[in-house]
Amino acid sequence: MAESPCTGHPGSTAAGAHPLGATRPGEAALKAETAAVEMYRFAALLLGDEAEAMNLVETTVAAVDIDPCADPCTAKGLVRERVLDGALAIVHRDHPAAFDHLPAADPTGSCLEDDATVPLSSGEIASLIAGAGRGPLRDWLGRLSHAQRAVFVQRALLGSSNADTARAINRHARPSTWTAEAVSNLFRQALCSLASSLMHAAPAAQV
Repeated sequence: MAESPCTGHPGSTAAGAHPLGATRPGEAALKAETAAVEMYRFAALLLGDEAEAMNLVETTVAAVDIDPCADPCTAKGLVRERVLDGALAIVHRDHPAAFDHLPAADPTGSCLEDDATVPLSSGEIASLIAGAGRGPLRDWLGRLSHAQRAVFVQRALLGSSNADTARAINRHARPSTWTAEAVSNLFRQALCSLASSLMHAAPAAQV
């Protein structure tokens, strides 16, 4: 059964929802479970540790009290927000200086002029995560700094904006000086690096 869309308006009647904004019993819990699966993939790539990611998601879901009559989109958003914050807190705990300094500008420049011109579409990145390219993607992520990894995974997997990504990082950075521009620059550098990595890996795979 297809999920009803998240409209962001509690009083609206989404497809499959009851009139006056009420939802089917259990729909909020189903949305939360879907979010938990999505966020496990996110946390595993951000942390580089599937066991720690699973523990984080299980702990988060257990701590979230889902009202069966609540707005499903609110329940899903709550799980996403808490897993994201928990994952960034783990990175900060294990690597206290990870977000302390803004990344230095790339002296060679980026292969992208702006965020609208990307070498890999969101669909291509999703295929890498789900398909045979998952191994190369994880290997590439392992070569990034913790800040680069946090930026890339939030932007590419969660679809977070530059501003939202900066705000999430600033909850743990000391001092909290991350900006949307800094996130944008780092994300473009990461995309160029990933595209280059995949390009060099392709001939080796054909041998």
